[in-house]
Amino acid sequence: MSKSETTVRLNELLAALSLACDAGNDFPIEKGLRNTLIATRLAADLRLDRERVSAIYYVGLLRFIGCSAYAHETAKIFPDDNAMRGAMARVDFRYPLEAMRQASTLGRGTLGAARAVAVMATRGKALGEGMQRADCEVMIRGAERLGLTAAVARGLGDVYERWDGHGGPRGLRGDTIDISARILAVAHEAEIHYRISGLAGACAFIKRGAGGWFDPAIAASFVRHAGTLIEPLQQSSVWETVLEAEPQPHLHLTADRVEHVARLFADLADLKCAWTLGHSTAVAELAADAAGRLPLERADGEMVRAAGLLHDIGRLSVPTGIWNKPGPLSRAEWERVRLHPYYAERTLCQSPLLAPIGRLAAAHHERLDGSGYHRGVPGSMLSLPARVLAAADVYQAMCEPRSHRPRRTADAAADQIQQMARRGALDREAVRAVCEAAGHRLSKRTGGWPAGLSDREVEVLRHLARGESEKQIGARLFISPATVHTHVVHIYAKIGASTRATAALFAMEHDLLR
Repeated sequence: MSKSETTVRLNELLAALSLACDAGNDFPIEKGLRNTLIATRLAADLRLDRERVSAIYYVGLLRFIGCSAYAHETAKIFPDDNAMRGAMARVDFRYPLEAMRQASTLGRGTLGAARAVAVMATRGKALGEGMQRADCEVMIRGAERLGLTAAVARGLGDVYERWDGHGGPRGLRGDTIDISARILAVAHEAEIHYRISGLAGACAFIKRGAGGWFDPAIAASFVRHAGTLIEPLQQSSVWETVLEAEPQPHLHLTADRVEHVARLFADLADLKCAWTLGHSTAVAELAADAAGRLPLERADGEMVRAAGLLHDIGRLSVPTGIWNKPGPLSRAEWERVRLHPYYAERTLCQSPLLAPIGRLAAAHHERLDGSGYHRGVPGSMLSLPARVLAAADVYQAMCEPRSHRPRRTADAAADQIQQMARRGALDREAVRAVCEAAGHRLSKRTGGWPAGLSDREVEVLRHLARGESEKQIGARLFISPATVHTHVVHIYAKIGASTRATAALFAMEHDLLR
């Protein structure tokens, strides 16, 4: 992601993001890429024009970027929100027993399974509606931030709709549903059921859903060409095939726009947990500033900033219930946390462009004395950029609240990382540079708040984004819940949102959380 590079292909970046979102949905790796490949080939079989095929391709790559949008709310019901999304993705909700059977897999033991079924039976509808609305808004926002066409945004907004009108969030019916969404619905379920029960099973499921879940014409086309459409899925990896399948003209980005895409990665990762909103961007800025105070080449500083933006993309792989846990983690939970840098590295290293950044990003929890993770390597194997990123991440995290502790003051955070340097866990020069960067940072805001928000509305938005109820916000700001509600209504109207996830995304986009 060096500034010396002129342009890069957008699809390579989005394919990497798709891999991260697979983990957030508890899907096998390359699930989203396989969907994209099936959908693009199905669109060609249906003889759609080039513009529509192109839109379908990008809807496929972005189909799951809303996986963190409703994680905070879902985790209140199912702490392992990843498993819930993965299990329910294969369910045709016209068949309640099928939904209950899948819900039973979300609880441990007989009693846990019974509780999961009861929760899904009583709260599943509201959960599904909230998730659909939040997912779609975040996906649309992402497409807009990437500068993609209105056709891509429309398709993403309709991915949960059903041919029979029983989908969401708008309850569209028939061909009023965007063609991209109708094709992706077939591709998504065909891929799942091919993996579960082979080609015959995939065809049987698509046939059963025709006229209900699926557009009958698209379902019929899939069944007719199933062998050809499914054949590429038998490859060990479809990464290269998907990149080659991008319709002309290929979309390219200049170096400055690549960083814009990385910022979207950062915000989607931070959206996974209400405690980490804005964390990745703050780490990137702090680490880049600190790098500029050290004897590093400019390219190294750019690499540190990029790694700061992308370092926590592996957070999507860890259930939100673990990130939100107020007490000590169990051994199993801690092992999942320790693996999130590994998932970041594996996601980013699929792309030759992102691989060097991925290796640096994966070192953000390593320590000079070998006590870090996921590799536990000693300082002799950690570059100066890696040491700067680690120090910036620790400092920034301490300045933010977490489920198990309140935020610390800037002075306390600086004292803590200096103690870690004295113990040999963090690099002394990196810590010095981070402390200097933090102590001399000035506010960048020179005008009013974005979207015409008032000072009080920004205060409310900060608490709303972190998942607090109107009653909790009122208590914090010493105003009534009714007044908070009025502010929330005005905030949503001004920023064009209707869900907490989209409000949180807006707050991160505009740097309102610090």
